[in-house]
Amino acid sequence: MSFELLCGALIVVLVGLAMVLNGYRWFLIILPIAGFFFGFMIGAQAMTAIFGEAFLATITSWVVGFIVAIVFAVLSYFFYFIGIAIFIGSFGYALGYAIMGLFNAELTILTFLVALALGIIFAVLAFVLNIQKYLVIIATSFIGAGAIILGILAAFGFPPEALGKNALALVLQDSVWWLIVFLALGITGTVLQIRRNRKWELTVVERNYFDDATPAA
Repeated sequence: MSFELLCGALIVVLVGLAMVLNGYRWFLIILPIAGFFFGFMIGAQAMTAIFGEAFLATITSWVVGFIVAIVFAVLSYFFYFIGIAIFIGSFGYALGYAIMGLFNAELTILTFLVALALGIIFAVLAFVLNIQKYLVIIATSFIGAGAIILGILAAFGFPPEALGKNALALVLQDSVWWLIVFLALGITGTVLQIRRNRKWELTVVERNYFDDATPAA
């Protein structure tokens, strides 16, 4: 294990822990960063699914990934509701991708389309049912839990092809106990954040910029 890898894995674990415990209150900082990351992953994975090429194996996949990443990050930074839709939709996409990965770890066009459809459904339902706050809490808790586990595994040689295939399927191949830890961390973070933020809301000011969140009356 190299020192650089250990430091990188430690940073991922600490960021994941912060998201599990306090993701909702840090959401304004997380939003554009997550938008960039999710945009890059979805763009690059789309190229893999459509053309059947290895993940990030071509310049085109990198270019498409960065273009989508920049668009997602800019929209997430300047427009609150679009940012919320992207974040929750990306969580739904990741969930659909993980579920499909239990049947086939390879990224296929069917897997991509199912994951994309679930992402759109999540984003729409968040606004139709007015449950954005709780979906953000759930998403930050489980994304943070996933980051903790992948950070730990990365420090001990977790294969890099996980990003191009399906991390959940590869984790389960390692041990089903990691899935139990993932669920325990995600559920614990969700419960703690809901209790802590029951009367705490994010606020939005004009021009779609975020202001400091203040406790609700």
